[in-house]
Amino acid sequence: MEKTLVICKPDAVERGLVGEIIGRFEHKGLAILASDLRLLDSEVLGHHYSEHTEKPFFGDLVAFMSRSPAMLLVVGGPEGTVGVVRTLMGATDPTQAAPGTIRGDFGLAVTENLVHGSDAVESALREIGMFFPELGAGV
Repeated sequence: MEKTLVICKPDAVERGLVGEIIGRFEHKGLAILASDLRLLDSEVLGHHYSEHTEKPFFGDLVAFMSRSPAMLLVVGGPEGTVGVVRTLMGATDPTQAAPGTIRGDFGLAVTENLVHGSDAVESALREIGMFFPELGAGV
């Protein structure tokens, strides 16, 4: 089973879209293996977004991601699940995301685009370990 991390960002939680987002994954046949609603702090976000620390938008990104709770999910399915999840999410910029995708249907701005999904199996394993260390290799 391939696994990936999905974060329903604070805007998704604030707008009451978490159930809709989870439903999209479940309707596709993917499984929710773990979930946790939590407030993310700047230390965790700095580690998660470490590749962006020198970019001008980093401070705004951390402020957005820590302003209210986010729903963290481990999503599992057959080989290719990381790609399937990213396709369901749609393009990062909601104005460019196809209708029928999460961002295409509900996204309003590139700075608040509802969801994060791991970009590769390797990053999914790293991110799952970061946010769900108690799951270890069993997930």
